[in-house]
Amino acid sequence: MPDTSLDNRAPHWITFANEKGGTGKSTTAVHVAIALAYKGARVVGFDLDHRQRTLARYIENRAETSHKRLINLPTIDCYTVPLIPEEEFGEMVQKYASDADFIVIDTPGRDDPLARFAAIHADTLVTPMNDSFVDFDLIGQVEGESFKVRKLSFYAELIWEARIARSRKAIEEKRREMDWVVVRNRTGHTEARNVMRIEQALTEMSKRVGFRVASGLSERVIYRELFPSGLTLLDKGHLGDLGTSHLVARQELRQLISALRLPEPAKRDELPLESVEA
Repeated sequence: MPDTSLDNRAPHWITFANEKGGTGKSTTAVHVAIALAYKGARVVGFDLDHRQRTLARYIENRAETSHKRLINLPTIDCYTVPLIPEEEFGEMVQKYASDADFIVIDTPGRDDPLARFAAIHADTLVTPMNDSFVDFDLIGQVEGESFKVRKLSFYAELIWEARIARSRKAIEEKRREMDWVVVRNRTGHTEARNVMRIEQALTEMSKRVGFRVASGLSERVIYRELFPSGLTLLDKGHLGDLGTSHLVARQELRQLISALRLPEPAKRDELPLESVEA
């Protein structure tokens, strides 16, 4: 089980990584980061996709909305990381986030040296995937007829080797064990038989590689609509009237945050939690 407290500890790294695009990495990262901010945590984000800058732009939009509406929105510090060597990225993290409770890293949907670095060094590695075998192929390959897992993918092997090395360091350097969570996003429009096959393949693969599986965020228009304002589903009272689908989406988000089993932040000036719990 992950640590339950961050008191007197180094920042907890949460890396959202998948080498495929369109899996909801940035949306998931933003909502998790803001949920932690609502709990009073100091969160620092690093956007490794220096071209699209989805995480960074979201936080910029959030700051603009807070200024225009004269409202207090819990937020995070966020930095866009240029193309730099891994050592310089480590120095950047140390400079801007050494006193943070959480570091949230959003990676590009492609193979990238810094993304690998962030994945390997994560305390919690979150891999969002759509409910399809196209996305599953990132983790493992399946037989065409039986849908049985045939072998690990390059990405799964990379994380597996990283976790082995991390296990040694967890003892030698008193570091946390890496917790790898595969999050199934956009499950709403997937055919039932396909869902069952993917569940079976994920169950088999999780036993081999050691990740956990969590339900993520369904495909909903609300997530795309919130981006220009930088608001999240947690910002109760600032979203106007919410329909049933929005309330269901908020419940999905609460369940995801609980499933990640993140440590409790050190006590700071905690903001009201109605938005997270309501």
